[in-house]
Amino acid sequence: MSFCFLFGFGISCVTNSTHPKAKIQNIDYLIVQGKLLWDQRLDSLALDKAEHFINLAHRQRENDFDLSILYSQISFTRGYFFEKNIQIQDSLFLQGSLSCKKAVMAHEDFIPIYISSKGDSAFRLLSAIAGAPLSLVPGLYWWAVNLGMYLNNQPVLERIKHRELLEVIMYRVISLDPGFNFSGPYRFFGLLYTRIPGIELSQSKTYFDQAIAANPEYLGNKVLISQFYYQKAGDRENFHITLKKVLETDLNKYPEIMADNFFYQKKAESLLKDELILFE
Repeated sequence: MSFCFLFGFGISCVTNSTHPKAKIQNIDYLIVQGKLLWDQRLDSLALDKAEHFINLAHRQRENDFDLSILYSQISFTRGYFFEKNIQIQDSLFLQGSLSCKKAVMAHEDFIPIYISSKGDSAFRLLSAIAGAPLSLVPGLYWWAVNLGMYLNNQPVLERIKHRELLEVIMYRVISLDPGFNFSGPYRFFGLLYTRIPGIELSQSKTYFDQAIAANPEYLGNKVLISQFYYQKAGDRENFHITLKKVLETDLNKYPEIMADNFFYQKKAESLLKDELILFE
C-alpha cells in the first residue's frame, strides 16, 4: 500500500512497509510470551496461555525448528497429563508429531541429506534420518515421542506399520545423544516394546532400567515403567511400590525439572486411583 502527497508541483509517494515488520514483531512477541508462560506451566492458567500464544505463532511459522519443538512439547503435555478424551488426546499427539516431522524435513541440515539419499520416498526418509546430525535431535525425539503416544490407541497393525520409522528415529537419537531429555530414548523404547506384538517383554524392562539407572531423579522414567511395563507384566506389587515412591519424592530437590516431576506425580496419583481397574 502507498500514500501520495502533493508537494508544490510534484507528487511524492510513500510506500507503507511497516506492516510486514509489525507482523514479524507480533509473532516474535507471541513466542517470547509463550516461552515465559511455558516456564510457569505449574500454573494451569499459564499453561493455557502458553498453548494459546505458541499455537498462534506456530500457524505463522510452521517450519521454525525451535518453535515446532516447543509446540510439540506443549501438545504432549496437554495430551498426556491433562486430556481425558481419547480422540482429543490422539489429536494433540498427532499434531505434535506432524509439527516436528515438518520442521525436521525443512531443516537446512536435513534437506541435503534427504536429497542425496537413494530409493523411494519411504526409504529415502529412513536413510536420511539414519544420517541426521546432532542439530536435529530435539525435532527427531519429539516427532517419535508424540507419534508413539498417538499409536498407543491405534490398531496393532498401525503400530507394526510405523515400528521401523520409530526405531530408526530413536536409534539415531541414542547414537547422537543417549541422555537427551533425561534418558528419553531409553524411556521411549521401554514404552514402545510393551506395545509391539512379538517382542520379548524383557526388552522393555531392560530399556526402562537403563533410563532409571541414568536418571533416577526424573520421575517420568518411573511413572512410565509402572504404567506400561509393570501393568503389562501384571506386576501389581512393583506398580504400587514405584508409584508410591514417586508421590513421596520431594520436588524441591531437583528444581530444574520441578515442572515435569510435578506433572508426573499427578499422573502417578491418577494411576494409583485406577489400580484396581488396571489389574482386574
